[in-house]
Formats: sequence, C-alpha cells, structure tokens
Amino acid sequence: MSQPSTVHGSFAIERCYPASAERVFAAFADPQKKKCWFAESDTHEVTAFESDFRTGGVERLHYRFGVDTPFPGATLINEGHFHDIVPDRRIVTASRMAIEGKPISVALVTIELFPTANGTDVTCTFQGVFFEGADGPAMREEGWRTMLDRLGDSLAA
Repeated sequence: MSQPSTVHGSFAIERCYPASAERVFAAFADPQKKKCWFAESDTHEVTAFESDFRTGGVERLHYRFGVDTPFPGATLINEGHFHDIVPDRRIVTASRMAIEGKPISVALVTIELFPTANGTDVTCTFQGVFFEGADGPAMREEGWRTMLDRLGDSLAA
C-alpha cells in the first residue's frame, strides 16, 4: 500500500477564563485584539492580518517564518471564512493554509463559549486534513494550545 496523501486529525481543547463571555467573544471579534493573541509571535513576522468578523466574512493572515523555524523565511498564508457566529456563544470558521503557495491543510474550527459563575469556559474543536509537507495534527494542536494560552494572557492584562 502506498503512503497516504492526506492525514486527518481532530482535537478539542478546553480553557477556563476569569472573564465574561462578552469579553472573551470580543477578543475574537475585534481584529486588533485578535491579532495580538492569534497572529503575533516571536517565531514569525506578521505581514498582513485582516478580519471581516461576520457570517460570510473572510479572515486573512500572512506571515514570514523566522530563522529558527522549520521553514525559515517562507511565507505562510491562512485564509478563513466565518460560517456561523452567535454573539457570546459560538464561532465557526473553515480555513485553508498554504506555505509558499502550496496548500498544506484545510480545517474546520468551532469555538464555543459557556458562561460560568467564575467567568467563561471555552471549547475549541479542530477538525482538519493535512497534505504532504504539512505540520500535522500534533503540531497544530500545540499551536492552538499556545494561542489559547496567549488569549488567556491578553484577557488577564
């Protein structure tokens, strides 16, 4: 049997933030707030980030990898579409990621917010297909864990 040309992966990550559902939702909805925790990092340079946060809207992230990464100097493009938005409750996006123009993955991400007495519980459910040359499910899960930790830091600031 030949090597598969795709790898499928899914995971769910849960976080508890001591902030209202409205504040957590705003961190996803406001492009400047989201750019800080979602796009910016010390491993790459963000060259473009835009987010038309509405059902049917598009979100684009372009960045160049740093020298101490698996793809030094390469350009990554992540383009997603918002398929469902329920204020303070749910965000569903589908996105395509490419490095140097070569597609590496397609993903469906659902963010669910659950108000609690102590703040907001968040569940991030990722379902994806990875193509040849992709980072794969384990690295993508690590990436989402890091981003959700940065979201927590931004909410605490």
